[in-house]
Amino acid sequence: MQTKSKWSPGPGAKVLGVALTDDDSWVVSAAGPAFGICPDCGRRTRNRHGWSNRSLQDLPVQGKAVTVKLRLSRWRCAHQNCERQTFSDRLPTIASPYARRTRRVAEIVGLLGHSAGGRPGERLMRRLGMPVSDDTILRQLKRDVALADCDATIRVVGIDDWSWRRSWRYGTVIVDLERRSVVDILDDRSVASAARWLKRHPSVEIVSRDRCGLYAQAAREGAPQARQVADRFHLMQNLRVAIEEQMSLSGRATGRALLPDKIIGSAQVDLIQDDPHVDATHRLRVRHAHRQSRQVVFDTVHALRNEGLSCSEIARRTGYGRRSIAKWLTFETPPDRRRSALKPTSPLYFEAFLAECWKDGNRCGRHLFHDIKQRGYTGSFSNLERLLASWRRAERSVKDSASPAPINPHHPNRDAVIPISDPETGHVISPVVAAALCIKPRGMLTINQASKVDVLKQGSHAFALMRSLAMRFRGILRSGESSKLDIWIDDAVSSGLSPMVRFARVLHRDIDAVRNAIELPWSNGQTEGQINRLKTIKRAMYGKAGTELLRARMLPLINNHHHTN
Repeated sequence: MQTKSKWSPGPGAKVLGVALTDDDSWVVSAAGPAFGICPDCGRRTRNRHGWSNRSLQDLPVQGKAVTVKLRLSRWRCAHQNCERQTFSDRLPTIASPYARRTRRVAEIVGLLGHSAGGRPGERLMRRLGMPVSDDTILRQLKRDVALADCDATIRVVGIDDWSWRRSWRYGTVIVDLERRSVVDILDDRSVASAARWLKRHPSVEIVSRDRCGLYAQAAREGAPQARQVADRFHLMQNLRVAIEEQMSLSGRATGRALLPDKIIGSAQVDLIQDDPHVDATHRLRVRHAHRQSRQVVFDTVHALRNEGLSCSEIARRTGYGRRSIAKWLTFETPPDRRRSALKPTSPLYFEAFLAECWKDGNRCGRHLFHDIKQRGYTGSFSNLERLLASWRRAERSVKDSASPAPINPHHPNRDAVIPISDPETGHVISPVVAAALCIKPRGMLTINQASKVDVLKQGSHAFALMRSLAMRFRGILRSGESSKLDIWIDDAVSSGLSPMVRFARVLHRDIDAVRNAIELPWSNGQTEGQINRLKTIKRAMYGKAGTELLRARMLPLINNHHHTN
């Protein structure tokens, strides 16, 4: 049989009795200490003024709920000059003032709220014999976060964005990379909010970020003393995207692979012209060739079907997906591509106004940007400049159409439009696969991947040049020495490949952060991991909870709680 001391809710309380009630729960009767200590003067007293009763929820026993009926005394202070005349017993080791459960139960409530949330925590607490509502769990969780010590010295932080609703609403997560824990969650993605946070923490010495210019500007404004570090993973990803864009100039695994030789030849002659504005007309010619190829592809697919071939066999021969083949066979003519609805983020939304200004001679990008901003444009200046640049190139191409430039067989894009097939399957190698293989070292390639790389290098001068640049860039990132970075940027610019030139120029604009990424060990990997955790918690809450609760569950637990519920 258990003794009464085993039932004690904590030091300072004396157990008077234990009883099992009719509703199959335990009730522990206890009393406070036999004397009181004044919280002001610290003197003991036995002069009792009155009594008070508290009912506290305690840990369960054998799966049954336990309630502690605690009787406390109210004392009179024995010191005549003490300002406090009466005071009540305070047992901080058992429960906080005005609390309805003991500290050990409150700690479990906080742990479950932090790890499981409201509804799951409520179900689990009820099964354990400590029934607590989900609202109580969430209130305590938010209260614990409010009591957290945010004055800890933070030296290295990682900043990145997260999407509460993709392409609609974003927030910012800030991670202490030294302690590998989240320090704050901001409910927006703006320069002002990130800069304000950095200003409140002047101890920050290093800011690790991705290639987003927003956080770079926030770091310059909020922490000018800090060194910015560009994330190495995003550097490689940006390089992969540039390679993919260059390989896309040859066309995806689409109808260009099935074009007649005369169509390919004419397009190739157009693209290999050593025109200083060859990139200006390149996209227009590629789009025109693609429109021509859709009809050729459509006729080829239907011809193979008429021969009695299955969709799988047609897909194997043409390199298309089986679902695409099945969809095209249901049409009598090639289906038109659907153009998405224009939004104020696109300059084409204001195309009529821009065209009128262009016709009137107003062609300054900054002036037009200011004008459409007043009309509700929410996009970037660079997006507008891309549209205006296409209009300028179109005008130049009209002027130069009468005198075409001679053909240069040594142009880097001279074989860009020739599709390259996989030697194993015969399918056209897509730009995505080619870009992924281009940045992968030879030692990490499988036998099949190595054969693809060899075929791409033999069939595309641009791919061979980009792979050489990619391997050099990868080696620079891993070497820890940034002295060769300037030479690499010059070589990338002199390569003549437009996507690689843009990538190199962007690197040069952010050169200090890139150098720090090479020389310093910090990266945004821990921040990306915390974002994955944030997504898991957000989806478990079905996206209905607010940023306050998400922040409470993302921040680390506090060791010493002062629960007040």
